[in-house]
Amino acid sequence: MKSGIWLALGASVALAGCVSTTPAGQFEEGLPEEVLALVAPGQDVNSVRLEADGCYWYLHNGPVESTYLPLLTRDQRMICVTA
Repeated sequence: MKSGIWLALGASVALAGCVSTTPAGQFEEGLPEEVLALVAPGQDVNSVRLEADGCYWYLHNGPVESTYLPLLTRDQRMICVTA
C-alpha cells in the first residue's frame, strides 16, 4: 500500500519537472530603433521576446541546446524597459 503511494508521488514529482512555471513571452515583431542601437553584436535580434521581468531575451542556439539569454548592450548590461 505504501509503495503505491510512493510510486504515485515519485511519478508526479518527475512529471512536474516537465512543466514550465514562468509565462512564455511572445516574440517581438520588430525591435524599436533605440533598442537595436544598444544591442551588442553576435546576438540574434530575430528571436527576441520581452519577458515578465521587463527585459529582452533572445534565443541562443548552441551546439547542444537552445536557450534564452538576456539581450545585452556592448558594455554587457541587460536591456530592459522601465515602467
